[in-house]
Amino acid sequence: MPDEFSRSRLLLGQKAMDRLACAKIAVFGLGGVGGHAVDALARTGVGSFVLVDGDRVSLTNINRQIVADHSTVGRLKTEVMRERILLINPHASVEAHPVFFLPGDADSFLNGCDYLVDAVDTVAAKLRLAEIGQERGIPVISAMGAGNKLDPTRFEVADITETSVCPLCRVMRRELKKRGIPHLKVVYSREPPLPVYPEEGGSEEKGTTGRTAPGSLAFVPSVAGLILASQVIQDLTEGLRPEPAPC
Repeated sequence: MPDEFSRSRLLLGQKAMDRLACAKIAVFGLGGVGGHAVDALARTGVGSFVLVDGDRVSLTNINRQIVADHSTVGRLKTEVMRERILLINPHASVEAHPVFFLPGDADSFLNGCDYLVDAVDTVAAKLRLAEIGQERGIPVISAMGAGNKLDPTRFEVADITETSVCPLCRVMRRELKKRGIPHLKVVYSREPPLPVYPEEGGSEEKGTTGRTAPGSLAFVPSVAGLILASQVIQDLTEGLRPEPAPC
């Protein structure tokens, strides 16, 4: 009998789908990158989520965030995303934590997690999530900068030590080395940041970090989020997927 995951099962096989149904994934940040990652993970059959984001949907999120439309403006992103997951898979388990993750925060809600997806904005939070992953033996994948970019085909998956061009990667390489973290899987873009053109007569929008918000388009952070999800699925199902047929 076909179900909502039949097409996924055709590619991944039953053993891999069973693994995903039992997997618990923590996603930090539900913006343009993290929101699309969660949506793709839910549609592929992941059974349990921990969602961490203290932000509410704003009007300026509508151009790129999957949780954002005129009906959700003002609502907590964690709650909107929770509803979306359950509409896709009513049997999923979803823990929603409407908080901004800070380096000093307790991380007890990561208990039992199989994978950690970092889609937050601040370097300090990214570094702490990488530390938690190393301390607990939880695989981590981290999104680097997706703002002020136009070309979604320039994204790559790499170890942080093998990245170039991206200014955030440069900072992360330096700070991770100081903390004795030799490796971190990242999704980053080789496209140099583009100039932005502030709206005439308008005040500058501030991002969650308090700095001027970057420009962004629907088809750039979404692609980064889908790549994140792809890597999580491939890592969790490694060795469980059917072998390709011989040519």
